[in-house]
Amino acid sequence: MYAPSELILNADGSVFHLHLLPEQISDKIILVGDQNRVDLVSSYFDFIECRVENREFRTVTGIYKGKRLTVLSTGIGTDNIDIVLTELDALVNIDLAKREDKAERTSLSLVRIGTSGGLQEFVPEGTFVASEYSLGFDGLLNYYADSEKVICEDFSEAFIAQTGYSSKFAYPYVVKDSEELLDSIAQDDMVRGITISAPGFYGPQGRAIRLPLADADLNNKIIGFDYKGHKVTNFEMEGSAIAGLSAMLGHKALTICLIIANRFGKRFIGDYKPYMQKLIETVLERI
Repeated sequence: MYAPSELILNADGSVFHLHLLPEQISDKIILVGDQNRVDLVSSYFDFIECRVENREFRTVTGIYKGKRLTVLSTGIGTDNIDIVLTELDALVNIDLAKREDKAERTSLSLVRIGTSGGLQEFVPEGTFVASEYSLGFDGLLNYYADSEKVICEDFSEAFIAQTGYSSKFAYPYVVKDSEELLDSIAQDDMVRGITISAPGFYGPQGRAIRLPLADADLNNKIIGFDYKGHKVTNFEMEGSAIAGLSAMLGHKALTICLIIANRFGKRFIGDYKPYMQKLIETVLERI
């Protein structure tokens, strides 16, 4: 049994942070960072079944062209993903009344739609990048036992060796995103790449505003990194935890980002809303 202090439930039996009950989610879930993007995605639904909100976590479940879908905002950062993935998994794989694991496991399909900064000239602003691999600078997966079962260890070690990645930073883990979701969603209109999830927007992504960086040349070394023909394409802040925890818990996950800035060329797209609408429409059709 999971103790009340470990698996915290609200008075109505819902999970603590998301405030959701098992019947309020689909097995196909779109994850977004921004609460307002939940409203944008759900505006395409033909029917809205329920809407639940607590803190930065806004959830809408409804029907889109006969498909029952859930869209949920995670907020920013892999620390929030630790909450979201754990509680979503509990909703489908734990009998909350008994506080015991269910005998049969349910696998969720999770697709993150986000914005991102491109690191290569071949991913200019407006590009859709699907993460074939997620590289975590955040260290979250290192807190869980048996994470080595889903981490591509040789990939991580090659990254450390080629970039001279400091041992002061968290161990950079690499996880492969779901091949099934990648093949069904990332078609010819998307670039497949390696996405880095950073534990911050400024220093961890190589932005120096008033504080100097511990390794001012790290981004250049990341741009030059190559592992068996794979290049790092973009920075964001959630995908590694989504891919890693999903793989460990038996779920399928994929991150797809709209590139709104090109760090290599120092450019930023102005109005990216039309591009985001197109990406949402594409994911809704293919999920």
